[in-house]
Amino acid sequence: CVLCGRTDDCPEKYGEKRTYVAYNLTVHYYCLLMSSGIWQRGEEDEGVDGFLITDIRKEVNRAARLKCNICKKKGASIGCVAPKCKRSYHFPCGVQKECIFQFMEDFRSYCWEHKPVQKFPDKESRGTSQCAICLDLVEQLPVYTVLKSPCCKNAWFHRECLQYQALSAGIFFFRCSVCNNKDKFQKEMLRMGIHIPEKDASWELEENAYQDLLQCYQHCDVKRCLCKKGRDYNEPDSKWEIKRCQCCGSRGTHLACSSMKSWEQNWECMECRSILGKSGNYSKQKKRSLATSEKTDGTTRLLEEPSPKCPRQSPGSQHNFLLQSPKIMCQNNLSPCSHLELPASNRVTMSLSPLMSNRNCSLRKKHLRMQRKEASNILKELKLQINTKTTRLNVNTENIWNSALKGFRQRNFSPTNTIEIKFTNCKNRSKTETSAASKHRFFQLLMLHLQNSSLFEGSSAKNLSLDFQAVKENLYFEAGRMIAVSLVHGGPSPCFFSKTLFNCLVYGPENVKPALEDVADVDVAQTIKMIKYANSLSGLQSAIHNCYEFLAAAGCIRPITSLCDKNMLVNDILIHHVIKRITSPLESFRQGLKTLGVLEKMQMHPDAFSTILCHKPERLSAETICDLFTIHSSSDVNKVEGADFWIGYLQDVESGESVVTLEDILLFVTGSFSIPPVGFDPEPTIKFVHRRYPVGKRLLNCLELPITKTYEQFKNKMEFTIRNTLRVERE
Repeated sequence: CVLCGRTDDCPEKYGEKRTYVAYNLTVHYYCLLMSSGIWQRGEEDEGVDGFLITDIRKEVNRAARLKCNICKKKGASIGCVAPKCKRSYHFPCGVQKECIFQFMEDFRSYCWEHKPVQKFPDKESRGTSQCAICLDLVEQLPVYTVLKSPCCKNAWFHRECLQYQALSAGIFFFRCSVCNNKDKFQKEMLRMGIHIPEKDASWELEENAYQDLLQCYQHCDVKRCLCKKGRDYNEPDSKWEIKRCQCCGSRGTHLACSSMKSWEQNWECMECRSILGKSGNYSKQKKRSLATSEKTDGTTRLLEEPSPKCPRQSPGSQHNFLLQSPKIMCQNNLSPCSHLELPASNRVTMSLSPLMSNRNCSLRKKHLRMQRKEASNILKELKLQINTKTTRLNVNTENIWNSALKGFRQRNFSPTNTIEIKFTNCKNRSKTETSAASKHRFFQLLMLHLQNSSLFEGSSAKNLSLDFQAVKENLYFEAGRMIAVSLVHGGPSPCFFSKTLFNCLVYGPENVKPALEDVADVDVAQTIKMIKYANSLSGLQSAIHNCYEFLAAAGCIRPITSLCDKNMLVNDILIHHVIKRITSPLESFRQGLKTLGVLEKMQMHPDAFSTILCHKPERLSAETICDLFTIHSSSDVNKVEGADFWIGYLQDVESGESVVTLEDILLFVTGSFSIPPVGFDPEPTIKFVHRRYPVGKRLLNCLELPITKTYEQFKNKMEFTIRNTLRVERE
């Protein structure tokens, strides 16, 4: 640029950079607009937008004698308009130094000392709020990077967000995104240096941008269309009239192709029906089966796809025996059961005595407990990496994902730093909530969000989904990193990994064989079932013909010469859909889990980590709480009698003979409802002291218990204190 001397080409910051070969001239549009010694003396089509070439060269010569007060180089063409201020600077230097440039009237410029600022009432509270455009946190301070709406009391914006919106919306559509005010809002933003171009909105300038809205969808999308004139044929007021999906309107069917008697009947496409089915809002309709056929005009035809109401069994559920032999079932101890029923083709009945069943259940629980303890010890080793340097994360519980993402991506964030959480939208936060409790609560909310996010799919045991936008934004890496940090820093484990996902992470996707339960997509699952349960070669070929396009796209086309070939085809489809399709998200997720060495330990100790990643935490029991606490007492206290009262009280709570729960006791002492995989730091202790009521010291994870003469006194004091303390905190 002949005015600022920079080669940067950033239209959002410096305006469009234009080169005029005929005049041997390159200039940034904003540098030209804001230069102090030049005016538009020509018509719009003369020179550069009305700036004559001779005037531009004169301005370059004038600026060549002026030194920039910021970079100390010559060519400073812009001067501060404040009286007696003699500062000059280049436009990019002024932006860097937070000068204000007003793109209106005389195109005035103000240096960093004389620039206009927004005035806030002294009584107005300071804190953090959400940017009304990007929804990230913004400090409510009169600084250059933050702007407040003049028409809304609590509307705050990042300057950068406002500038991008103004460039996109133009002068006709740029307005307050909260209250829609235009005049007052634009006036204030122009005063504060936001450039609002005199043009139509970018979305209005796209050629044929709204062309699709003028078209009405006319196509039959059912798997087998019966109309001899084709899927696009539409004859109103007949059985060949096309009915569109009542939810999305982007799928259609002939009335006859979906057995509808009249236009008034509702119809949903498979995509919408799948969504409604998962949310539980799908209205009950007459069940249809792919095996059911009707006679229409003397032709046997296949009805539309079945309803997705049938729930998908998750890995680990007690009905997994439908896909496993009884022998494997018992070896894996998947669930204690007294009767297993397999499909009629190979039905086997097994009976286990109640004693054997209870014994297996007890052994399995003991095994899981030992594995969790091993995982806890491993995580404690990893926790030694954490140093005392603190990283503070400002968290909005109503927007937990964006808050976490912003915190994890900030420059000073390091997984080895001690994490401190501040909830920005909890003004009346409990004074007893410790830093550890706040951190545990943050990670608990974050794990819950991840479980229900678009990054994962499935009912309870989840696999990675394929979200192209998330891949583009590297969100799978961030999710893996957040889970690793949660495990090491004392947060909860996700507990929702499927066995297939866990095995892909530990053993590599090439060594994993997925099952039908890993398929969350209802249509794909139905396609696999059609192939898997085909009982004749002609039926198998018919099923393959119906889903040929899907198989071709998945690269699963193979010659079928016998009925047994279906097993290899099913395996191909499962590997494609569950593993190959999500190769990129899986690799990013693995890289994220490498944070703090978590993935390496998972691969070294798969059994231990499987218990905390694939299984829900063990429900609290009196035995668990008793083992968690170490009892200390002074020399003048009968430790044995106090311990008896404590253990007896835990047993009463567990059996339901108390108004409090075991979770309440844990919360009272530690500030957490559950025991994190890494355990508590410091380890929970109990002290018997001479005092009237129990006290939970959350900073020390210490429970001070009163010395009483009778068990009834002990129990009454415990229940009175815990119940009322937690009630006050909740209020």
